[in-house]
Amino acid sequence: MAKEKKKKTPIPFRLNFMFFLIFILFSSLIIRLGIVQIVYGDDYLREVDRTENDVANTPVPRGKMYDRNLNPVVDNEPRNAITYTKYPNTKTADMVKTAEVLATLIEKDTKKVTLPDKKDFWILKHPKEADALITKAEKKKVIEKKLEQKDLYKLQMERVTDENIKEFSNDDLEVIAIFREFNSGYALAPSIVKNKDVTTKEFARVSEHLDEMPGVDVTTDWERTYKYDKTLRSVLGKVSSSEEGIPSENIDYYLARDYTRNDRVGKSYIEKQYEDVLRGQKTRIENVLSKGEVIKTNTLTEGQSGKDLILTIDMELQQQVEKIIESELRRTKARGNTYLLDRAFVVLMDPNTGEVLTMAGRQYGHNSKTGLTEMNDFALGNITTSYTMGSSVKGATVYTGFQTGAIAPGSAFFDRKLLLAGAKKGSYSDLGYVTDVSALKKSSNVYMFMTAIKIAGGHYIPHRPLGINREAYSIMRNHYAQFGLGVRTGIDLPNESVGFKGVDMSTDGLLLDLSIGQYDTYTPMQLAQYVSTIANGGKRLEPHMVREIRNPSNEHQELGSVFKTMSPKVLNDLGGKDIWMQRVQEGFRQVAQEPGGTAYKYFGGKSYRAAAKTGTAEAFYDGPRRNQYSAPVPTINLTLVGYAPHNNPEVAFSVVVPWVYQGKPSDDINKRIGRDVMDAYFKLKEKRAKGESDAD
Repeated sequence: MAKEKKKKTPIPFRLNFMFFLIFILFSSLIIRLGIVQIVYGDDYLREVDRTENDVANTPVPRGKMYDRNLNPVVDNEPRNAITYTKYPNTKTADMVKTAEVLATLIEKDTKKVTLPDKKDFWILKHPKEADALITKAEKKKVIEKKLEQKDLYKLQMERVTDENIKEFSNDDLEVIAIFREFNSGYALAPSIVKNKDVTTKEFARVSEHLDEMPGVDVTTDWERTYKYDKTLRSVLGKVSSSEEGIPSENIDYYLARDYTRNDRVGKSYIEKQYEDVLRGQKTRIENVLSKGEVIKTNTLTEGQSGKDLILTIDMELQQQVEKIIESELRRTKARGNTYLLDRAFVVLMDPNTGEVLTMAGRQYGHNSKTGLTEMNDFALGNITTSYTMGSSVKGATVYTGFQTGAIAPGSAFFDRKLLLAGAKKGSYSDLGYVTDVSALKKSSNVYMFMTAIKIAGGHYIPHRPLGINREAYSIMRNHYAQFGLGVRTGIDLPNESVGFKGVDMSTDGLLLDLSIGQYDTYTPMQLAQYVSTIANGGKRLEPHMVREIRNPSNEHQELGSVFKTMSPKVLNDLGGKDIWMQRVQEGFRQVAQEPGGTAYKYFGGKSYRAAAKTGTAEAFYDGPRRNQYSAPVPTINLTLVGYAPHNNPEVAFSVVVPWVYQGKPSDDINKRIGRDVMDAYFKLKEKRAKGESDAD
């Protein structure tokens, strides 16, 4: 029995030892749990409850545009839209599933699905097959850091075959198109999936299934609409689409100003020039995230639509002017030797404020779809193209003569053919003695030649060099610039041309050409600023296209309060004696109102009593067809500037018709356009004074 007891004693010992170990382990565990709970409990609790705040901006509608009479010109058309917001923890597989559900609810255009889109989607849907496209050796290079993971993806894309992607059905392509839109967005920034032709049924179906599609939402978007499809479109500019977003060439500029990459922005002209005003203030939303999930959304600041622009343009007058230009272009094109004529321009400006009333340009173009010739908007040509303007600029030459002391009011020269050494320059008519005023009235070239010779310190002797000082080019151009000729006008539009300056040469004849507007080139807008400076007595005003900026209104049919009014801006004052400008103005008046004036046939007897200056320039064709000719083609540019009434100007105008005819036939298209435009302006003014509506 004693032996048996001795044999059993190890068992209780082992059990006791095991219980002791268990006790130690449990004690350690309890101590550890106590440390975790008591010492680090608050830290872990904070980690569990930790949230992140992420601020996102949502776009608002752009500001609208109205003409000076408050008629809508550019508006926003509301449209149903479907959006997708990608969250930080959203997985690609989840995005694919959501795209598949959404594809069953809407019709999505697949035209923009590219080959890379298809290959990328195939890789996502076939991970095993895609992995097999990469060799073990290539995977090893990634471990050895000889290749990067993106290099393997590139190899996969290259090795996906046409056979692989041929298996996609039309339904699959819709999924790819939707997934493509999902991927174009940025975390917590809504991206447009579809905002064009979203039907009421589609909108309702998506609304009913939002719980099944994380990140998908329905909203109201807007589409930029332009009421006047072919009137001033080139000047109003364009806005990028939601797909296009920020133009790549300006991406750094806009991102630094709190834009997102898929924001719509003004791409050109007024839309671009006034982007900061039109864009509005985005709604700022704070997303509170926990473990990558949005648990709460707070609106930090309410968004505000962009401010509205009141343009200086009179759209009814603009349309009438465009019709006049088109009619005269067709009429003149029907004549012989006008094969290069393809465009004409008219600018109407208030000479007292610089407000541009019309900025019209029409150009013949070829419609590639119909094969027919059509008339297109070319209003931009008023600031982006330049031409030799001819005698229209003689007012600046006479005034420069006064300023430099080369001539004085009443100075006279005998108009006859000048016989220059090595060249022939003539007045094309023997006018006899002409003064500063009659030289403008009859458009004497010789008077301008003699004035330029005196400015240059030269002396005319038949068949002898004039001995001119080359500095005369700069002297004359500096004085012309005070009128706006050869310099930027300052108009509130980008890409304005300053024209082209001829080379300063000692050749006598070229300086004389400059004095009659046949050497340097100017834009139609520069010509309008020049004549406005004469009309208002010597102040060069900055032309502008925007009259007012208005705050947005909550009522669709009402305008908001005035935010800013554009005041007239004087760029420079000619200075000088009052009599100098009075002499130029009198010359312009006689051009239009007295027999013998070069525009009397068209303006004589008009009740609005215009002042004007005609221009004819011998030029060489440098238009879009110049490469078709082996040698420069001589042509004629016709211009006209003026204002009315002559004693209290309220409107100034420039008319420019380049490359009118080639050869002997002449035409007065510039004068007909100028007369008809002035008639239209004052008839419209009279109609409005009587209270007649546009529809009457």
